[in-house]
Amino acid sequence: MAKFESQERRMPKIEACMAANGLESLDACRDMLLAKGVDVESIVKGIQPICFENAVWAYVLGTAIAVKRGLTSAAECAEAIGEGLEAFCIPGSVAEQRNVGLGHGNLGAMLLREETKCFAFLAGHESFAAAEGAIGIARTANKARKEPLRVILNGLGKDAAQIISRINGFTYVKTDFDFATGAVNVVEEKAYSNGERAAVKCYGANDVLEGVAIMRKEGVDVSITGNSTNPTRFQHPVAGTYKKWAMENGVKYFSVASGGGTGRTLHPDNMAAGPASYGMTDTMGRMHGDAQFAGSSSVPAHVEMMGLIGAGNNPMVGMTVACAVAAAQI
Repeated sequence: MAKFESQERRMPKIEACMAANGLESLDACRDMLLAKGVDVESIVKGIQPICFENAVWAYVLGTAIAVKRGLTSAAECAEAIGEGLEAFCIPGSVAEQRNVGLGHGNLGAMLLREETKCFAFLAGHESFAAAEGAIGIARTANKARKEPLRVILNGLGKDAAQIISRINGFTYVKTDFDFATGAVNVVEEKAYSNGERAAVKCYGANDVLEGVAIMRKEGVDVSITGNSTNPTRFQHPVAGTYKKWAMENGVKYFSVASGGGTGRTLHPDNMAAGPASYGMTDTMGRMHGDAQFAGSSSVPAHVEMMGLIGAGNNPMVGMTVACAVAAAQI
């Protein structure tokens, strides 16, 4: 029988969602999917092993909705999964107020549509959770696309980028930024694996200007910020500056702010934490974000605290894409 965190507060919305979609119970959803060869728990925990049980059941519900409707487009399956995630948002929570469940579904759908060419985890290499999300996308997204989606990690520090590339099997791209011309030049590319992970490029920047130049070089269409390391020094300024350039030059760019608010507990530069555990990072995310998520990009407990589920926002991107592709291939 399904058991998960904050179950009593979540069940009224979950039961209403199941009734609206002709689904009997969460256990029945899981059994239906397993009978069709889709093991949601393995998919979800394979991307972020430390996620909560409510993350597994939320993706079970969302994936079951997609399958029940007979959807064959992975992008449409991702949107349906968002409905399941939204049903798990605790009433009155920040996650519900922002419709973060639906937002995750829509973000996954963007990455599965051909119009999106490049997705960036902005400040991603500073978080293993971003690597988990990138691996989930690299493993599955291109099964549902005609043109492969390019996935990059872009963060502060070339040494950090090389280390996380080596650990995860990504391709490290060493760049040199010319401050006189504003051009970024590739000095070296080194792949640390021969498999699907090598398709993920990992960049390290010395400062905001180089970070923006990397975004322009790769033609990033969609990005999601990390929110626990150097948020006020790198990722939010890069997203905002790139957004301004994109608007001035007619470039389509969708910026997702993984707007957590770790300000109360972690970093001195996440200042001015408010009563809802926000702070400067959340405020900066509102300045550039087309969508504002709730909770940490990496820590399951913080996303749970915001009323969504126990999984980091970055890994959830990979979970959404992977479950959507699995549903579409039934």
